[in-house]
Amino acid sequence: MAVAGGSGGSSGRACFVLGASGETGRVLLRELLARRLFARVTLVGRRRLSLGEEMGAAVEQAVVDFERLSEHAAAFQGHDVGFCCLGTTKAKAGADGFVRVDRDYVVQAAELARAGGCKHFVLQSSQGANQHSRFLYLRVKGEVENLVQAVGFDRCTILRPAVLLCKRQESRPMEWMAQQFLGAVARVFPTAYSVPVETVARAMVASVLQPGEGKVEVLENRVIHELGKAVPQQGT
Repeated sequence: MAVAGGSGGSSGRACFVLGASGETGRVLLRELLARRLFARVTLVGRRRLSLGEEMGAAVEQAVVDFERLSEHAAAFQGHDVGFCCLGTTKAKAGADGFVRVDRDYVVQAAELARAGGCKHFVLQSSQGANQHSRFLYLRVKGEVENLVQAVGFDRCTILRPAVLLCKRQESRPMEWMAQQFLGAVARVFPTAYSVPVETVARAMVASVLQPGEGKVEVLENRVIHELGKAVPQQGT
């Protein structure tokens, strides 16, 4: 699967990133800055991130109150592409908090982005997302996919990665155990049950570099692996 335009060529375009403090979001930010795909990169979050002098000088940061997001419409103005890696867990935020972050915040941000001129919205969802699932996590992911599609972007790309392989900053012992197991399984079935966050981030970049296949694209785990490999790693 060929992907054109590996680096450079920002052409004055702008993007924003939701969830840049998370595992995928941090890698995505590094990819975007290293490839210089956008003249302006804005991080939208509840607090400023400590990025270091070089990286910090290359981005803008908009601090918002997600509970009053409608008052921060200016943060979403003037972007061509929006990347969303925003999410939490039921264990961390409770059931109501999980729904509020993973569905309500995302949809509100998408609506503000569309009103602000965003043409392409790239959403990190989950393998198995289904609005009719009896599991809260998968049901909410399915609901947010449908709601974001309904916002009416010119192009909407939804990624459904399997279990993310990464070294989390926060401690999640059970998830760490699962990752060790799936990391071994991945050597036999590399695209079935897991995917490195670096691959997901590069697939998000690839979705912007290549022409869209329809108004809405849903990329399952196998395709995420293919797209992630199609974008050359920096320094290669």
